[in-house]
Amino acid sequence: MTRDFIPLVADLFAGEGAQDYLGEPVTVSVHLRQAAALAEAAEAGDAPVAAALLHDVGHLIHGLTGDLSGRDLMAGTDNRHGYTGAAWLGRWLGPAVTEPVRLHVEAKRYLCAVEPAYHAGLSDASKYTLELQGGPMTTGQARTYEALPYAADAVALRRWDDLAKDPSREAPEFDHFVPVLRRLLSASA
Repeated sequence: MTRDFIPLVADLFAGEGAQDYLGEPVTVSVHLRQAAALAEAAEAGDAPVAAALLHDVGHLIHGLTGDLSGRDLMAGTDNRHGYTGAAWLGRWLGPAVTEPVRLHVEAKRYLCAVEPAYHAGLSDASKYTLELQGGPMTTGQARTYEALPYAADAVALRRWDDLAKDPSREAPEFDHFVPVLRRLLSASA
């Protein structure tokens, strides 16, 4: 089963991931590879790099799982892609990868609540999806979020996510990240 994971994800990146990224100026694949490259540049370690690489996989797996797609999100229905992606990834990878993936949307809601200037820096597409995803957290929700395991990792992921929408930024190809995925798969086996 673990041997099949990397080719399956590579196919998702080459297929559905080659499509436009929901109102952003890059494809989903470029977005994910840019996010992973930012995590790698921050010397974040294998799990955060993999989480950055895979954080939006929930937008891509609808053909495999029957879940809602990213197109559904942009049409006005929250596809809960963090949750569906994390559940799907959990078949192969541990919580150091899956929990930041699951929590990255809530990290956007959290940052909007605790950093007033954060919202202004979001892309128009991200502002639109924020409202579908529940809007900024309340003070109580933010305090509860802060106490979650992996919340800080999800916030770091969210910051890479926000920066990974630059059509002029080079991103390594998917194969560049395969050794990271192999190490994590070996550790999970």
